[in-house]
Parts: sequence; structure tokens; C-alpha cells
Amino acid sequence: MKPSVLVVDDEIRLAEVLSVALDERGFDTQAVGSVQAAQEALGSSHVDIVLADLRMPDLGGRDLLHQIQETRPDIPVIVMTAYASVRDAVDLVKEGAFDYISKPFEIDDVVATIARALKLGEMLKENRRLRDELEEKYKFENLSGQSAVFRIVLQQITEVCGSRATVLLEGESGTGKELVARAIHYNSPRHLKPFVAVNCAAIPEALLESELFGHTKGAFTGAVSAREGRFALADGGTLFLDEIGDMPISIQAKLLRAIQEQTFEPIGASKSVSVDVRIIAATHKNLRKMIKAQEFREDLYYRLNIFPMAIPPLRDRAEDIPLLASQFLRSFAQDMAKRLVGFTPAAEAAMVAYPWPGNVRELQNCVQRAVIVARGASIDVPDLPRYVLEGQPKANSPSKLPDDLDAELAQIERSFILKALRETNGVQVRAAERLGVTERSLWHRIKKLGIRADHSFD
Repeated sequence: MKPSVLVVDDEIRLAEVLSVALDERGFDTQAVGSVQAAQEALGSSHVDIVLADLRMPDLGGRDLLHQIQETRPDIPVIVMTAYASVRDAVDLVKEGAFDYISKPFEIDDVVATIARALKLGEMLKENRRLRDELEEKYKFENLSGQSAVFRIVLQQITEVCGSRATVLLEGESGTGKELVARAIHYNSPRHLKPFVAVNCAAIPEALLESELFGHTKGAFTGAVSAREGRFALADGGTLFLDEIGDMPISIQAKLLRAIQEQTFEPIGASKSVSVDVRIIAATHKNLRKMIKAQEFREDLYYRLNIFPMAIPPLRDRAEDIPLLASQFLRSFAQDMAKRLVGFTPAAEAAMVAYPWPGNVRELQNCVQRAVIVARGASIDVPDLPRYVLEGQPKANSPSKLPDDLDAELAQIERSFILKALRETNGVQVRAAERLGVTERSLWHRIKKLGIRADHSFD
């Protein structure tokens, strides 16, 4: 599809000549003689870029630029102007125009400017697409969990996302602290601005200060050019400081000042830089114990702990395991082009019984491996990693092998079917959906296990 160009100039003959020349260069061009006609063209046809004369009777290029910025900000505008009005054209670039072209102009210069503007337009569209994907991914309804402890987390997100309060996320590794941080950001008024993440444990102490605050050229050996730090990159948005408990105490004082005053000095700089940054910090460590051991600044802790959130480990939200596992299954099965309908009751029971020391991240890795090795329509116990079975709590893992494995598995299967029937008031279609099997498969299992249709399901 040819790039479409709209030429707007009250000297309609000039607009038509330019339109023909651009058509010969591979563009799909239309020419109009007024801002009103341009508005009609923008409303009725596809336009990738606009070339507008600066001065026209009544409404001119500046008026059209402002209208496009309000209604179609993804369309770049190039201003055409006589030499005497170049200063006005420069002002329009400051107001949002992509560039200006002085009359008289060479067609090659016009084509080169259009090509650069089209490239910018594609970048803006891609950025918007990626931003939309991120916002969709981190919607509240996409945060999976129905347990009471996780509903508390969701409630806290709704309470804090609209403010600019500093948030401290505390929880074990793998519980999804960064997922919560991103949900707070993408459901906040800052969602159009950057979300910048820094893992304080992954960056050497000698580099962490530069990574956070940036440096000037020649500030230290190897600083061959100036570099912006993460604080500057997150201006207007959110800075996520993961594993804040691993930050060297030598840097904590400068971080405290940056959070309190929203200013900092890059390494080697003599002037402060002001920013507007929201801080979300996360840690798996006990910061209060670290304060007593003089490993973490008390004043920084209280600055971070304005809105604390405890992210529960997966073992405390066991009822969420089937939901999370099913979500991971759908994603990995789609990526691997495998048709899998769900987990067998025995496999689901094994996952619910396992304590998941690696939390949600470990469950995700487990499901990914199971999808890879699965040969049937459902993931069964043999598809799960051996550690899931071997690592079950003693209460669920007898010290001796069962006398009748089939009977043991049938009992597990029976308990899950009864639970699903209870939750769906005996409606087998809905119970089958809940268990991830077909209605016919559930009917056969009910018949095999001797579950009566008039059973109380207790």
C-alpha cells in the first residue's frame, strides 16, 4: 500500500503540481485548497502525512496543526512556508510540527522530509501498539487469583494506583512483585509515561549509582560520553526499584534525597536535575531486621514504607493454583501450537498439594515443561516434573506406596468431580468446563466412579 499524502495549499495549482510530482515518486497524493477541505479529507480517507502551507486565508497551517494534534496525533505535519516566514515555521516545529520546507523547494528535499516523517509515524504507531498491549496485559481483570489473600492485594492496588504515594512491596522471590508494580503503574494517571525497572541486586555496586543517576562525560575512567540514569528516564512515570534490600548502604543516602526532593546530581555534574518520578520498591528481605543490623537506613525505610503491600506466597493461596496453571497452559500451548484442554484431576491435585517454594515463577516453569512433554489431550501426573510429586508435604505423601494406585487416583478424581459439581449446583456442562474436560468425558467419569445424578455432592 502506497503512503498517502495530503497537500494543503490555497494556491491550488501549486498543490496539484506537487501532488503529481509526489505521485510519480510512489506516493498516493491528494491536493486541497483550504483547511476546511483538509478536515473533510482527513475524515473521509486514509492519510499518513500532511503537507500544509503556513499562511492561507482564514485558517492556516498553525490551525490545522493544532486540530490534527487534538484528533489525529499520530499523523505527522510538515509545514510549507515562504522564506520570509521561516521563523514562524520554526515556532510551529516547537509546537509539534515534524519539520518545515521553505518555498521554493526541490522535490527531492520534499521526498526526503516525507520519508523521515513516515518513519517517525511508524515508530509512534508501534509505540502506541506496544503501550496498548502492556495496558491490556496489566488490567485488573488479568491479575489471576480468587483467594481471599490475593483479593486483598487487588483491593490495595485499586486504592493506591490513583495516587503518587511511594509503595513498598514485600514478599518472597517469584510471588509476582513486578507484576503488581506494573499493574499499579498501568492503571494510574502515569500510564502514558515510562515504567523503568532496576534490579538493585543485579548491578555491581560500582555501577549502580551511575545506573540510577547517570553521569557526565569524563566523570570517571570509561565515561567517554554523558549518560542519562534511570531516574531521568522515568521522569513523569514510575521507577521500580526491585530488590531494594540489596542496595549498598553507600548509595542509600543519595537515593533518599532523590525520593524526598525529586532532585539529584549525575556523577560529575555540578547542577541538580529535577524530575517527577513515582517510586515503587520491592524486596524479599526483612528490612526491619536489616535496620537493626545497620544494613539498611531507617530514614529510607520510612520514606519507602508509605504504602506497604505484602504479596502472599503461592502456598498461602493454593485455591489460585488451578486458575494460574490453566492460564499458563493456554499461553504455552498457543505458543507451541499444541492442543491441550487442561489438567487431569490427579495432576491438578498434585500441583495443589505441592508447596511451590519458587512461587508463581516456579509454577509457570513447571507448566511450560509439562506442555513440552505432554502427549495426550490433557496434562497428566507423568507430565509433571518429578519434584512436584516428591516435594509434597508429608500429610499428602504417605511414607509407603499405596496398596492400590488406581483406587488412590480414583479417590482423588472423585473428590475433584464432586467439588466441581458442588460449585456448579450439579450442572455437568459447567462442571466439565471448570475441570477442563469435555462434557462427554465428565459423564463417563461420573458413570465409572458411581456418582449418582441425585447425589448431594457432600
